Amino acid sequence: MEESYRHKGLRKKLIEEIKAKGISDSRVLQAMERVPRHMFMDSSFEKFAYKDQAFPIGCDQTISQPYTVAYQTELLEVERHDKVMEVGTGSGYQAAILLEMGAKVFTIERQRELFLKAQSFLPELGYNPHFFYGDGYEGLPSYAPFDRIIVTAGAYEIPEKLQEQLKVGGVMVVPVGDSSTQVMTKVERVSADDYKKTEHGHFVFVPLLKGKSF
Repeated sequence: MEESYRHKGLRKKLIEEIKAKGISDSRVLQAMERVPRHMFMDSSFEKFAYKDQAFPIGCDQTISQPYTVAYQTELLEVERHDKVMEVGTGSGYQAAILLEMGAKVFTIERQRELFLKAQSFLPELGYNPHFFYGDGYEGLPSYAPFDRIIVTAGAYEIPEKLQEQLKVGGVMVVPVGDSSTQVMTKVERVSADDYKKTEHGHFVFVPLLKGKSF
């Protein structure tokens, strides 16, 4: 699959659509305009790549709706050189956005097929996060603490082990709820023992599952 002027034009149009829905962080919008979303999707879905919709990527997973990616990333308040843990690599699209914003990305995926695909594919596009195959609920304690943590699947509750891997002053964004709908939740670690939690609207994600899929 190649990048073309047509793709760039469609991407620019998508960014305008996302802006109209309320996304205002210019760094998020610029990063999304640079990442070729069509390359992260099966060729049969390529013509839909710049619609503001989620699409399947295999293993009962999806590439999230662009607006949702933008909304979650804006809430994360990523700064250049931040150390970010992403729980749920999926297609690798969210990791690419974070890398475009200058973050140092540690991404973990429990589905072996998706892990291997992203690990092979992302570097071909020039994106080089640190890849891990494992249980997202456990996080990456040996690499903690993190400035930012982003969870790209719906958790039934805020994973305590992930909270503990945040730096003081750090931010985690996680969708929390049952299988039908989740509330986008922002967790800010204000001290060693205290966290501030705020809610930011309803979304629908695939569930965050425990363990690894072999």
